[in-house]
Amino acid sequence: MYRRPMTVYTGYLAIHKFEAELERELEIRGLKVAMKKDRLYLVEGNHPQLIWAQMTAFDLEFINITSINDGAKKLKALGRNWGLFTVGHHRRAQLIQDELPKINKKPIPFRHALPSMPMGFWTLWGPDQMLATQKTSSPFALGEMDFQEDKEMPPSRAYLKLWEFFTVYAPEAIHGGVSIDVGSCPGGWTWVLRTLEFDKVYSVDKAPIEKRIMDLGRIDFRQESAFGLDPKNFEEIDWFCSDIICYPERLLNLVNRFREAGKVKNFVCTIKYQAETDWENTLKFLEIPGSRIVHLHHNKHEVTWFLKGANS
Repeated sequence: MYRRPMTVYTGYLAIHKFEAELERELEIRGLKVAMKKDRLYLVEGNHPQLIWAQMTAFDLEFINITSINDGAKKLKALGRNWGLFTVGHHRRAQLIQDELPKINKKPIPFRHALPSMPMGFWTLWGPDQMLATQKTSSPFALGEMDFQEDKEMPPSRAYLKLWEFFTVYAPEAIHGGVSIDVGSCPGGWTWVLRTLEFDKVYSVDKAPIEKRIMDLGRIDFRQESAFGLDPKNFEEIDWFCSDIICYPERLLNLVNRFREAGKVKNFVCTIKYQAETDWENTLKFLEIPGSRIVHLHHNKHEVTWFLKGANS
């Protein structure tokens, strides 16, 4: 007898205080929200990860349960690791979560190996109905991760963005070669690149970086505007890095100047916004072949654009 296929959903968990950005992105992508509770948006069918989703859950299905034990049993049958986001029935949902294997949420070291087992996502949609999947966009529960922070050397917490990028999105990055940090003051990203043991780190800003960072050596500091740089004055650059505070259009022009010179293998840049999210120029970054944009756990009202293998 023919059975109608079960409806699956893609779930987008909005970032706290950035629900409007996710809603606008859904609109731009032509994705219609079928259901919504709290920060969780459901779109019928299979769809890609979105920039302004804290975490994307794929192939979500509704599962009926008869009790707390039945809910835990059915989740265990699907997989081991589960991240819970409650949209209601909070106590009942937590009692089910308590029956599941515990998740290690301890802060991790920089460039620590990512969890090898899938991280599922679930919520209690109704008292007797779960929504669950083992396919998510992050190996960490709800896309949240924390590092064992260095409280001494970095001059600000901006370094955590670059730590997250190289840990999650570029763990294959090798030691050696040349990197450049534009808009580098006070020196947090330069410090990260130096600890990665590049043969040379160019650090560029009109204001100097902190002395303890310069004292690490193998840093070529250039006290000038990043926007006046001529790519011809540099050898081949393995990683072009920018956390510079500027309008997205200005950053795009800088990136394109270095891209067109064919001098850079890989880019990672923070696209920072003023009062409003600049969708026009954000989408122009995505038009660059091979590009990807993500909102890192350590980003605020900004996103991270990266391009690997730019001149390969």
